[in-house]
Amino acid sequence: MNKLLSAVVLIYITLLFPSLANAQAEQQIKAEIQKRLGPNVKVKSVSAAPVTGLYEVLVGNEIFYTDVSGKYLIQGEIIELASGKNITEQRQTDLNRIKWTDLNQANAIKTVRGNGSRQLAVFSDPNCGYCKRLEKSLQQLDNVTVYTYLIPILGADSLQKSKQILCSADPYKAYIDWMINGTAPSGKTDCNTPLDKNTAFAKTYGITGTPTLFFTDGSRFPGAVQITDIEKKFSTLK
Repeated sequence: MNKLLSAVVLIYITLLFPSLANAQAEQQIKAEIQKRLGPNVKVKSVSAAPVTGLYEVLVGNEIFYTDVSGKYLIQGEIIELASGKNITEQRQTDLNRIKWTDLNQANAIKTVRGNGSRQLAVFSDPNCGYCKRLEKSLQQLDNVTVYTYLIPILGADSLQKSKQILCSADPYKAYIDWMINGTAPSGKTDCNTPLDKNTAFAKTYGITGTPTLFFTDGSRFPGAVQITDIEKKFSTLK
């Protein structure tokens, strides 16, 4: 009798409060997935996917899918055939987006070319080869303000070079001299730098590789982005 009553109450709650029932189902699936993946993998969230019967599972910054039982983990992309829209890719873009105002510009090396009207943030490691390639491309941009946040994630030498660049009389010149001209930075390393803050920011927002670019709408572009793609992105922000 108690089981029957409980079932009736559950049905009643589901009909009257579907959002509550969905939230409970998502929490149960999350618990089941977390149990199966173990303590070394953090399941951030579980939410209903745009396909009936599927749930989105967010592990770190990676998107997976599962069924209502939580027994299966599906890796792949959802494509809406009618429109050709990559729903997974769009969702990943939204998850990777930040608030431009969250960036503390005082922690960056700032350079302005032309009228500086277009803004771009770059997270860079001085020993990152792709960062050097990107920096050469960025020299082609005009009417732009570039904020470069150093995050020494490639080793002790990256930390040393970052400190020498930031402690120099002209950090931007020291940075360009190294990244483009190959002239290694030198000098003191004992000044106050924002490296700890930049590294903490990178960890909070899942910036695990360099270079990583951000635009004023918060969108994220990882890797040595082509100059044509940067210009194309800028054109959408007007």
